[in-house]
This record gives sequence, structure tokens and C-alpha cells, in this order.
Amino acid sequence: MNTQSAHPRRRPLAVVTGAGSGIGAATARALSEEGHPLLLLGRDAARLEALALPDAMTRSVDVTDRAAMDEAVRDAESLYGPVDLLVNNAGVMLLGSVHRQPAEEWDRMLDVNVRGLLNGVRAVLPGMVERRRGTVVNVSSVAGRKSYAHHTVYSGTKFAVHGLSESLREEVSPHGVRVITVAPGAVETGLLSHTTDEAVKAGYQAFKDSVEILTPQDVADAITFAYRLPQRVTLREVVVAATGQAA
Repeated sequence: MNTQSAHPRRRPLAVVTGAGSGIGAATARALSEEGHPLLLLGRDAARLEALALPDAMTRSVDVTDRAAMDEAVRDAESLYGPVDLLVNNAGVMLLGSVHRQPAEEWDRMLDVNVRGLLNGVRAVLPGMVERRRGTVVNVSSVAGRKSYAHHTVYSGTKFAVHGLSESLREEVSPHGVRVITVAPGAVETGLLSHTTDEAVKAGYQAFKDSVEILTPQDVADAITFAYRLPQRVTLREVVVAATGQAA
């Protein structure tokens, strides 16, 4: 764990999961620049600490560990005050054909992309409802809105994110809490590297090389834009993709 402080706190606490790289790291930097204290969660403690952001508590936590998530949030709130923003960004993308893909890869995607996301929601939502204020940003994917070959289980988990996010929004909107779904297209991150099917990986990489895809900062900008809107305004769903990505 690392806790750093360099300037007086001006903004409320934000929590970012999967903060060690990619979209999570870019979002953490953007929120830090705006003066938010942060709870940064990820499995690689060294990457979290390497961000070296002020007013940031870092915890090496797997989002599938509900108790560890709860403990990290409570510890951060004791230091920085109540959570006003959760960016549920942690995710796993393991592409492959269902008839060949190891079932263990299905389990990992379901655990992280769905159960892990719910663990984050559960850790912050009771306090938000009680205070009648707060924002939950669930990072999904365009694969949660349409299907692609070799994305079957991954796409299923992201369709779940869209469905549960919209239902949750309806549930908590009377309590003044916002739920925002951000669905990026292809982004230049390390997600593809975890795919074990080399043929599928090569095909997806060829697609990425054919267009100027999103950067993590592009997605972070969309997240922070939606959050900056007045609390009475909910940008329910943000779909952002490279202009050259047709599908």
C-alpha cells in the first residue's frame, strides 16, 4: 500500500479499479489533475505505486475479493472522506472460439467483468444512497452492444454490464445517485495480450493496425466529461470509438 499527499484536498474521493495501466491509469491521472484524492485498486502494486499520484492510496486487490474491496474502500474513506465516484474499470478480455476455449477463461471473465464489477458497486453504493449523491461509472465495451466473432463469452459479460447498469440506474436514480455506462471501441491497451488463441489474437491485432484506434486518454476524457456534468444530469451511456472503426 502507498499513500501520498502533496496538496490540500479540494475534491471528493474517487475510486478506480484496474488502475495500474490503460484506461484505469489514464483516468486516475485525469482525476488527480482535477484535485481528487484517489483509491487506486489493481493486482500489480508496483504499477499502482509507479503512478506516483498525490493524495492517492494504492491497494493490491483482486476485484473478485469482496472483503478486500470493502476494506480498501473503508480505509480510503477514513482518510479522504466519502466516495463520490467509482470507476469500475477492471476487466479481462480473453478472445477465442467457444468450442476450443478453456472453460477456465470463461470463469475468469465472468468473475472479473461481472462479479468484480458488482463487488465495486456494493462497496460504495450504500453510502451514496444514504448521502443521496454519487456516481458509478461502469466501463463496458461496444462488444456489450453488438456481437463479434470469437467474442462470445467476453461479449456476454459486457452485455451483462450494460443490463445491470441500466437496471441499477433505475433503482438508484430516486436516491440522487448516477450510473453511467461507458462503452469504448478498440483501445490501445494490454488487454489483447492475455488472449491465448494466437490465431484470434493475430486477427484482432491486424484490425487494430488497420485503423487509428482509441488511446486510453480518449476514454478517460469521456469518463471525466460525464462525471463533470451537474449531479442532476446523467449521461446514461457513452459509446466512444475510433472514427475508422466501422463495426
